[in-house]
Amino acid sequence: MKQKAEDELNINEEIKAPQVRLVGDNIPEQGVYPIAKAMALADELELDLVEISAKADPPVCKILDYQKYLYQQRKKAKEMKNNSSKIVIKEIRFGPNTDDHDFNFKLKHAQEFLQEGSKVKASVFFKGRSIVYAEQGEKLLLRFAVELEEYGRAEQMPKLEGKRMLMMIAPVKKK
Repeated sequence: MKQKAEDELNINEEIKAPQVRLVGDNIPEQGVYPIAKAMALADELELDLVEISAKADPPVCKILDYQKYLYQQRKKAKEMKNNSSKIVIKEIRFGPNTDDHDFNFKLKHAQEFLQEGSKVKASVFFKGRSIVYAEQGEKLLLRFAVELEEYGRAEQMPKLEGKRMLMMIAPVKKK
């Protein structure tokens, strides 16, 4: 006997309750039925008796096409997954002594990324002894955040991690 998945429901002979409450639109009268009568109704309609709520007393069942029901559930789950937003992080790297022209060029790219809805991870990489210019790197990142104020907001202040100083900028929600 194969194992049932956690989200699978009891159907037909798997339902152990002596009586069940039938609900749905393809039964003559909603109410409490003995399990044998409920199974007979399901067989008459050539559909499955599906236990929707096992914890209720008596358990709640519906008469429906179980395979079609499973298909629709999977389809709904897939749609929900597709509609959920994925967060994209774009990285822009600077040196501690980045020139104005390079700064403006990278600023323009960051504006485009934020308008697309991506987060921007700005970092200053310190090579060798250039770590002594840490405050210069911090000023550069803060200036970067101020320039991008209308496109995004800083999620965190610049912080030093090893030889890199990082700062995250999230896009501003459009109204």
